Amino acid sequence: MLPKADLVLRNGRVWAGLTDGVTEAVALWAGRVLATGTDDEIAPLIGPRTRVVDLRGRLATPGLNDAHMHLLPLGVCMAEVDLRPAAAPTLDILLAKIGAAAARTPAGEWVLARGYDHFKLDVGRHPTRDELDAVAPGHPVYVVRTCGHLAVANSMALRLAGIDETSIAPQGGAIEKLDGKLTGLLAENARDPVKAVLPDPSEAQLVEAIDRAGRLCLSQGITSVMDAAVGIRAGYPELRAYQRAKREGRLPVRTYQCLLGGPGGIVEEAYANGLLSGTGDDRLMLGAVKIFTDGSAGGRTAAMSESYLGETPEHGILCLKPEELNDYVLDYHLKGYQMAIHAIGDTAIQQTLDAYDLAFKAEAAPDRRHRIEHCGFLSDAQIDRMVALSVQPVPQPIFMVDFGDLYVSVVGEERAAAAYPMRRWINARLFPAASSDAPVCDTNPFPNIYGMITRQTGKGTPLGGQERIRLDEALSAMTYNGAYVAHAERSKGRLVPGQLADIAVFSRDLFEATPDEIHHDTVCDLTILDGEIVYDRMVGSGR
Repeated sequence: MLPKADLVLRNGRVWAGLTDGVTEAVALWAGRVLATGTDDEIAPLIGPRTRVVDLRGRLATPGLNDAHMHLLPLGVCMAEVDLRPAAAPTLDILLAKIGAAAARTPAGEWVLARGYDHFKLDVGRHPTRDELDAVAPGHPVYVVRTCGHLAVANSMALRLAGIDETSIAPQGGAIEKLDGKLTGLLAENARDPVKAVLPDPSEAQLVEAIDRAGRLCLSQGITSVMDAAVGIRAGYPELRAYQRAKREGRLPVRTYQCLLGGPGGIVEEAYANGLLSGTGDDRLMLGAVKIFTDGSAGGRTAAMSESYLGETPEHGILCLKPEELNDYVLDYHLKGYQMAIHAIGDTAIQQTLDAYDLAFKAEAAPDRRHRIEHCGFLSDAQIDRMVALSVQPVPQPIFMVDFGDLYVSVVGEERAAAAYPMRRWINARLFPAASSDAPVCDTNPFPNIYGMITRQTGKGTPLGGQERIRLDEALSAMTYNGAYVAHAERSKGRLVPGQLADIAVFSRDLFEATPDEIHHDTVCDLTILDGEIVYDRMVGSGR
């Protein structure tokens, strides 16, 4: 006989998973799913101490899993100057926000900002160092583009970093100059000297960032995330901050940590301390290792075999030489790590697949589930090779909503329409794990769902309709698939008996909503983690 439930959700649509069907109610007990069924079937599990939630026709799903985002950096960015298009649609507003931040910051201290998209600015270009100098002459200023792969630094920041007109761009980087003068724009590895002189956050600040970003995720139905480059902002101390956050009850979401590998990474120190893939528990798990191979398509730094549009041929940037990537991947693979390599352009994807192939030939590991993060612009032959190597894609369908029109302008409509091919991956029986890449895009899951089921850009432009997928497939991409690529499908991603009691309840039944209603008029009403209500829109956080 089953015990009486701690919590029951009833009178709605309970989507248990892609292969598990839909029912009316779900019962939770001791942090796990106890049973699902009709209201009548679940009624005997309601006891005097059972809390009952009336769904009133709303949709409940497994807790969402953002399989590639940057939890700690997101929390840091939430305390910086917000330059996303909604907050700074024009260059004048952007500069005014920088100037206002400088006015409230002591002279000589850094002004940090993130989120601008030059394609969406009224001037259609990046801000320049001279413009930043004019509004913040007494401060070093560092402004990061939305993609996180390009940034603009003012004169003081460049000086502190030791970058001047004689500086030569490093391998895998670019320093823009016009008529021999620095514009302030830095790409990929050329940003490293500035990043090296940025002030390091304290451990307490890092914990606060984790807590802040995690609570945002809970408010959107996200109960699990992968932090896709632990160590990228403050190095190894980020691992200690995560452990402290967990000890102090300030890690709001289940977190799969992806260590920054390659140049400047923290894998060697982690390995020396016994931190391997699989170390941890269902709240905080050490997962994969990330290496950057290229940049972003919108920033024209993703490595492409075919040139970007424009008078001068451009193919993007490869951050590492093939032999360098091969050596890193082989080393980490032999150490037992799962890999999660950033590769957006087809040239970078080919380089990544070559490295994986060599590693598997050195040591077979059929269930390692190496990943390609983003995996945006690739060929059918490369998808076939992913299948053969059991390599999984971790894309951001929201990119087609936020950046689809930009992609058309930089690579043309045909190539843009074939990007992030969710339908082809699913047809190939891969498990594409949809994610946000926050703070590159917003953690809000509904534009991501909209992008998968419509293949329309934020302006409503149809782009690659052949890659549309069904709503249930989209939900699976944001639940089960995220668990699968983190080796956690046996414990989460479905609402079946024995799985973790993580649930998102939305403000409507998505299966009865139009795509526009999903995109613009749907929110998360309730989030449950470990069988406890941790977010209730009507009352705020449950904690």
